Amino acid sequence: MTEPSSESGTIGAPDLAETEGRERRSRLRLRARGVVRGLGLRPLFDRITGFEDVQWGRVVQRREITSRLEALDPSSLEMLEISGEHWATSLPWRSARSAHYPAFDICDEPLDDRFDVIVADQVFEHLARPYRAARNVRAMLRPGGLFVISTPLLVRVHRYPIDGSRWTDEGLRNFLIETGFDESSIETGAWGNRACVTANFGRWAAYRPRIHSLRNEPDFPVHVWALGRTPSESDPS
Repeated sequence: MTEPSSESGTIGAPDLAETEGRERRSRLRLRARGVVRGLGLRPLFDRITGFEDVQWGRVVQRREITSRLEALDPSSLEMLEISGEHWATSLPWRSARSAHYPAFDICDEPLDDRFDVIVADQVFEHLARPYRAARNVRAMLRPGGLFVISTPLLVRVHRYPIDGSRWTDEGLRNFLIETGFDESSIETGAWGNRACVTANFGRWAAYRPRIHSLRNEPDFPVHVWALGRTPSESDPS
């Protein structure tokens, strides 16, 4: 059976030979990277394999979130990015602000300002009180405001300063519902494949388009994301 080539298609269970072949190719790639580093052949390796300055595991996640935000007409919106600067600088917002820990602790209390969009990309897995933090996010959003959250799932533990929470896409959906976001507005997504999972064992693998597949294997999500809105002013909840 021919496997789908789309990023989000349903993938059938591979047979044993296919699984062993993937594992063998993954080992060969790891060995090749070691040889490249040892011989100082990185520029040649980059030309052969292609190189983009983004983690392999985040390529689809960033594309999906970017398309959703661009559709909102960001030039009319005020946004806040929590502990990051990628989203605050990558789109033409009406105004954009970044707030970083420890000067700003999202688990402590909300800012006095209100925003149309708040983004927390690879942040909530590191929070000691994620439910309190999400309620603080809700408090900083205007009615109908959008919260964009993205977290890793099948990546190694990395404590900055802790690594306390992981969610599937169903888990993120329930997390937003429990913290007061409008259930009907929530959209979730996830992307990953087993080759990307293993490539990140030793370091965060940069995306090399000539050798890295963006095919999605739903049972191996590397990154998970969700978008949810606060209730509008006309919603009694």
